[in-house]
Amino acid sequence: MTLPPPPVPVRSPNPLARALRAPFELRTWKETLHLLLNLPVGIVTFTVIVTGFATGLGMLITLLGIPIIFVTIYASRWMGGVERARGRSFLDVDVPKPYRADPQPDKWWRVHVARFTDPATWIEVAYHLLALPIGIFTFTVAVTFWATALGLIAAPAYYWALPQPVYLFGNEAHHLFVVDTPLDYLLVVLMGLALLLVTPWVIRGLATANRFLVRGMLGGSESARVQELTESRAAAVDLAAQDRRQIERDLHDGVQQQLVSLAMDLGRAKEKLDTDPEQARALVEEAHEEAKRAITEVRDLARGIYPAVLTDMGLDAALSALAARSTVPVEVQVDVAERPPASTEAAAYFVVSEALANVAKHSRATKASVTVRRANDGWLTIQVQDDGVGGATIAEGSGLAGLRDRVGALDGDLHLLSPEGGPTVLMVEIPCVS
Repeated sequence: MTLPPPPVPVRSPNPLARALRAPFELRTWKETLHLLLNLPVGIVTFTVIVTGFATGLGMLITLLGIPIIFVTIYASRWMGGVERARGRSFLDVDVPKPYRADPQPDKWWRVHVARFTDPATWIEVAYHLLALPIGIFTFTVAVTFWATALGLIAAPAYYWALPQPVYLFGNEAHHLFVVDTPLDYLLVVLMGLALLLVTPWVIRGLATANRFLVRGMLGGSESARVQELTESRAAAVDLAAQDRRQIERDLHDGVQQQLVSLAMDLGRAKEKLDTDPEQARALVEEAHEEAKRAITEVRDLARGIYPAVLTDMGLDAALSALAARSTVPVEVQVDVAERPPASTEAAAYFVVSEALANVAKHSRATKASVTVRRANDGWLTIQVQDDGVGGATIAEGSGLAGLRDRVGALDGDLHLLSPEGGPTVLMVEIPCVS
């Protein structure tokens, strides 16, 4: 066996080259701009939060303070989104939204109360209050270092432009030393160049601290994300066990009973084959029909698990076959340029299958539509709509709750809009990840 060649060691960049290149790199100036913008952004966020809560709390006695506080909360969440976008643009840190999923909006006020009590909302409020003192500090440090470095480098211009000496770090009465000779100016320029090489690393240190702050306060805690992931994976395990139990019940109560009946018919036909051929023929014909029903039952069971048409031809053909078997007329539109992963396809098929079953059983609809699209950001969007009576809810233990858990196990989202009188719109988003 031929051994692979040893890995070629990668030489680290020359530290001097990195230091000389740092003041001119795009990263340095993006981070500098972020540190400078911290001050005006901090002034705005601090003012909005303090003014909103002070006004709201002061007017609570008139009840007008309640909507003011909620408006302030929503303004805080919007500003949090702006800060995440600013971190993504200038600090190259992609921070996901940390909010908990909204509850089922069976009451209009539940969503607002859930957002108000979400810990991530109040962590954002604290971030907006801290933004002002942090902005003052980062703005001052960034301006001081850049201005001092560039001012020292430009000191010879003073020598030629001014008829008087330059007093470094002070005035004529109190100064560090006087710069009035070419050698003094050379030393000052060298000091400026040295500070210019140090400044990018100070900027990067402050930007790194800001990066941790944005990720920690605007992206939620790591333990919360781990808990959410654990819950979604636990839901996936529970769903797998539930599917297995359902298959076992279908086999036991359906196919197994039909096969037992088939065996009994064939046994009776065997006994009467010599004594009563006509009765034996009738029993064989009945067994033949029972065998065909068992085959149909097995085929339907297999189709419900993962139909062959989905594997061979994709979502368009599989969903069209579902629509053709539906008792309610269904219009199907599938716009998926690139096939999603098998797990995503299976989940999408199951969602549409269960949704159309609910339409047929409960909605009293005259028509329905299924729209499936794959967006450029990699998400598969499924919308099932009917013109039925509405009033559907995601109650625990219901079929829609099972759909929600199944979609959540793939880190997807399920939303239901079903007012009394209809229409009912089921929207599902599933990430297309392999």
